[in-house]
Amino acid sequence: MAPLDEALPASAGTPAVPLAELREQFRAGKAGLIGRFAAGRPSITGAARLLRGLARHVDTTLVALWQHSGMPAGAALLAVGGYGRGELFPHSDVDVLLLLPPTLSHAADDPATRATLSAFITACWDVGLEIGSSVRTVDECIAEAQKDVTVQTALLESRFLCGSRRLFNTFRHANTAAMEPRTFLRAKTLEMRQRHVKYEDTPYALEPNCKESPGGLRDLQVVMWVARAAGLGRTWTELAARGLITPFEVKQLQRQEGTLKLIRARLHLVAGRREDRLVFDLQTAVAQSFGIKYAPEPAAQPQAPRGGQGSSGAARRSLEGDRGTRPSEVLMHRYYWAAKAVTQLNQILMLNIEERVNGTEDVPMRPINARFLDRAGMLEVARDDLYTDNPHAILETFLVFQQTPGIKGLSARTLRALYNARNLMDGGFRRDPVNRELFMDILRQPQGQTHAFRLMNQTSVLGRYLWVFRRIVGRMQHDLFHVYTVDQHILMVLRNVRRFFVPEHAHEYPFCSQLAAGWDKPWILYIAALFHDVAKGRGGDHSDLGAVEVRRFCREHGVEPADASLAEFLVRHHLTMSRVAQKEDLSDPEVIGHFARLMGDARHLTALYLLTVADIRGTGPKVWNAWKGKLLEDLYRLTLRVLGGASPSADAEVEARKQEAQHILALHSALPGTEQPLWKTLDVSYFARHDAAEIAWHARSLWRHLEARQPIVRARPSPIGEGLQVLVFAPDRPDLFARICGYFDSAGFSIQDAKIHTTRAGYALDTFQVVSPSVDPHAASAYRDMISLVETQAALALASDGPLPAPSRGRVSRRVKSFPIQPRVSLRPDEKAQRWVVTVSASDRSGLLYAIARVLGKHQVNLQLAKVSTLGERVEDTFLVSGPALQNPRLQLQMESELLDALALTP
Repeated sequence: MAPLDEALPASAGTPAVPLAELREQFRAGKAGLIGRFAAGRPSITGAARLLRGLARHVDTTLVALWQHSGMPAGAALLAVGGYGRGELFPHSDVDVLLLLPPTLSHAADDPATRATLSAFITACWDVGLEIGSSVRTVDECIAEAQKDVTVQTALLESRFLCGSRRLFNTFRHANTAAMEPRTFLRAKTLEMRQRHVKYEDTPYALEPNCKESPGGLRDLQVVMWVARAAGLGRTWTELAARGLITPFEVKQLQRQEGTLKLIRARLHLVAGRREDRLVFDLQTAVAQSFGIKYAPEPAAQPQAPRGGQGSSGAARRSLEGDRGTRPSEVLMHRYYWAAKAVTQLNQILMLNIEERVNGTEDVPMRPINARFLDRAGMLEVARDDLYTDNPHAILETFLVFQQTPGIKGLSARTLRALYNARNLMDGGFRRDPVNRELFMDILRQPQGQTHAFRLMNQTSVLGRYLWVFRRIVGRMQHDLFHVYTVDQHILMVLRNVRRFFVPEHAHEYPFCSQLAAGWDKPWILYIAALFHDVAKGRGGDHSDLGAVEVRRFCREHGVEPADASLAEFLVRHHLTMSRVAQKEDLSDPEVIGHFARLMGDARHLTALYLLTVADIRGTGPKVWNAWKGKLLEDLYRLTLRVLGGASPSADAEVEARKQEAQHILALHSALPGTEQPLWKTLDVSYFARHDAAEIAWHARSLWRHLEARQPIVRARPSPIGEGLQVLVFAPDRPDLFARICGYFDSAGFSIQDAKIHTTRAGYALDTFQVVSPSVDPHAASAYRDMISLVETQAALALASDGPLPAPSRGRVSRRVKSFPIQPRVSLRPDEKAQRWVVTVSASDRSGLLYAIARVLGKHQVNLQLAKVSTLGERVEDTFLVSGPALQNPRLQLQMESELLDALALTP
């Protein structure tokens, strides 16, 4: 809308407005309303009373200002937008329309009229109203509405405040006559889809906007706007009278809308400003404003409630939350349940309204079977009471959805029938053998699991059939690397597993797709994906608790013992392969041998590998990277060789790598024997930790520099296709690793892996895998352009003899500030008692690895291996070290204390 120019001077003849008195009355009245709401028990009724009270209070103030401002005769003041609905949140804008009669259509050319209007708007701001104003005639309003659907929407909710009611009635009739319901519906539907994409296209975002996100208040407002534009009603009750929704759905809509309004009102109060995002910084404070407090964690429970309880009891428990959860998690659980219900109801109503507006209610339908029809590509129930008469048809819905080509979704009638059938899914429903067979059929179908299970979760069928799943719907994970709620993460992992078996996705992870092509029972992996995190939030080890749940599921669903045992194994060990690959020394035959014994056979190994890759990829877009993929694949291949009967002989492996490296050198035209001077200074551990390509690269790069007194740095694009691989060869000294880390930190690189070796000649031969967060991981040319710069700058930095600069604390993200991880340091001897293993975990920040390396260098600790693992915004690093200081208990404690200081977010 076109705002009036507020810089225009007021006319000298403008009547005096008692601004001081009005300002005090407005501020005192608003403060009183907010104060009573803040002091009272949080309730939906209290929030509704506040919103209406604030709107009425603003009404009174605006009318008083209008009456004292000498406004033009025949003009009218209208409330529009959200204020037009008669509701105002504590810090929402006040949108008004100054409607002028046709005689003042050229008001901008009349200085007196312009001054009067400007004085009124200025007075509104002076009183304390955050006003959003437009000044138009009726014709100008209609013209603007035709050009901009946002203006049309705001005018749709206009409400008369004062002035000429006749002019308001003229405006209202003109606006109604100009409305094209079909065009408006299409525009608002497209706008809603665009908004959903902008806000992550999920109601389960970790920092949702309770107004704009999918499942937020805006989704309910869109329904009311399109219904109002089509003349179908102005309230939920009126929509029910027109047959668009049922009385039960009216209650659900009012309840969920009230919950979202209550949360938004509390959010405004806590933030002290207009803030509609439930950001991490505010979630705990908002939760505490509801009186939610932290309660100690109970003993681990082996299973969720399994009785046939109705929805109200379960929902009440889900809103109250479990003991042992943060107040913010309880709040967000409440929000997600409301947002999920709004999403369901929005979908039902928008489809219903679309049918009414477009006249497609009587479109011809194709029978699929006796219970279901194809309604223009949407699955339709044959009759409204289908599920009441035949509860088995509830799960059959999703089986038919999978099996029927051309079906792209569920119709409004089917969605409504499922929504109203929720109480049918009780304990008896879950124990019914027919339903159990139908559920297994869904899992065993050759296609469609991803969409079927998403639909089952969206319609609440999945959580009511798998009661154990219900407890993790909308549960947050404050671990700094999951970016989805538990149920969404599980469905993402299921999707990832499914994609391994789809040829069209073979290019994404070719090795996984290759393994999946030889796998005979994908449904076992689907079951493991569904259950791997299903016990999150109960206390205790969720892997062990989940294994108990999947064992029970398999027994109840008639899964063969061998298949059930594999599913249980996968759930119990779904974190094991990732831990071994990222934290242990894969060049150690004992590590590989122990892991192989745990796997038992190639079938268990392959299944766990596929689940592990899918799981890591499903935690968030920033957690998976090519280096993690290489570590997992290396562990898989090494273990497979042992399981195939190959003895994990270090000597045989070293000789094989030397021969392959010599072959690579010959391909690069290196003279025979070029490598020998370097190799004579290296021991077996070097060859065990580097592959043949790396060994050949080192020999080719260093054969002329074996006695160099200055650091030699060489870099190349990483063989794994992401980042750089950097070789450092320099006379060894205790602070060398710290200086290397300091350079990479200052240059904006993140170290993903470090292989540290010291030659017999006293030279450090270190290899680093590094990436830059500012570089597109797929832009190989960008890293290639950095090679010369890295080689030059790193060599200069390492040649310096000056003291190590103090590590900077670095900036940390809002998420880390809101959910910091308690720093932990573990120092223990390795299994052979020859070296020590240092394990650290903390919140990630720039400069962290340098701070750790600086402490190790200070204590003359020799670093032999570094396993750097970044999980989202959490680091878990493991270092293999040796040195005299580690034999002294007092120095050990001192080093551990200094490491904890280095890990702390604040000094």
